[in-house]
Amino acid sequence: MIIGVPKEIKISESRVGLTESGVMQLTAEGHKVYIQDNAGLNCGVTNETYEKAGATILPSAKEIYGKAEMIIKVKEPLPAEYDLMKEDQILYTYLHLAAEPELTKVLCERKVKAIAYETIQPANGSLPLLVPMSEVAGRMATQVGAIYLQKDKGGKGVLLGGVTGTHRANVTILGGGVVGTNAAKMAVGLGAKVTVLDINHSRLEYLDDVFQGRLDTLYSNKKNIMETVTNCDLLIGAVLVAGAKAPTLVSKELVSTMAPGSVVVDVAVDQGGCIETCRPTSHQEPTFTYNDVLHYCVPNMPGVVPRTSTYALTNATFRYGSMIAAMGVEDAIKKDAALFKGLNVYGGNVCYEPVAKDLGMEYRPYQF
Repeated sequence: MIIGVPKEIKISESRVGLTESGVMQLTAEGHKVYIQDNAGLNCGVTNETYEKAGATILPSAKEIYGKAEMIIKVKEPLPAEYDLMKEDQILYTYLHLAAEPELTKVLCERKVKAIAYETIQPANGSLPLLVPMSEVAGRMATQVGAIYLQKDKGGKGVLLGGVTGTHRANVTILGGGVVGTNAAKMAVGLGAKVTVLDINHSRLEYLDDVFQGRLDTLYSNKKNIMETVTNCDLLIGAVLVAGAKAPTLVSKELVSTMAPGSVVVDVAVDQGGCIETCRPTSHQEPTFTYNDVLHYCVPNMPGVVPRTSTYALTNATFRYGSMIAAMGVEDAIKKDAALFKGLNVYGGNVCYEPVAKDLGMEYRPYQF
């Protein structure tokens, strides 16, 4: 198969869809790999490194899309890329279509075979291609929150762990999955007072066991959310419903009860956000305020640590990418049930039910 890797064009997105080791393996398996000029430069992979691994460098995204049967990316295509996609081309990347109605329509119109990293799901319910970036985003959420709590950044001037004779900062984390667990690891490690809320009792038991009493766990209901959000210094949104829009757990009115200078970091923003006041920002303009509460809502948080993120991501994505390249979409999803759940658009139709439901579009499941 002919595989193309374009340069990411989302603001401050420096990751790349394939590392040099991925290129070397794919070419050894008999595939042709094209990499856009300097696509990996920001994460330390040069054109020369790719060429030594067996890739051919092409100067433009237009040429990459024009030649490739399969596109491997990191983030969803942006409007500048819409016209480059072609019928029956395989797109393998993060898509988050529940928050992208225009892109979903384009993928359908152009009859792209779109497979989303974030909905590939084995029988155990895990999301293996989300895990590495969720780990990064969770850890970054606490780091970012700690920085923006500084007075010079617009925060209330609170150190997460405090010092002798002072109060620690209160950190509330909505969701105890991979993002929430990693955010908690960082916050506990910095000495903050941490509360994690989740609706999964087994997950709360796990967190109690792992953290051995160093954080509080609460069942996620309206009363507990109200009390913890109102009193927290840093609120981290870490809610995920696979492939679907995130539920809104914190209203504008509740955000308004937070003290001036408090900080909100909504990691769920790429799925619509779980905090009503949140809207997507960028690494160039990462924050805004609502009722004197500072909000950080960057959808591609791992993009500014591209070296770590790229290698962590491709460790997870390569297996399925190799399978698709060897067998084609149809045979690959027939063989692997987890990969089948990754198929979001095929033959001009939305074939992943949560996306169709959230966007009010017709759901037409793929027929073997």
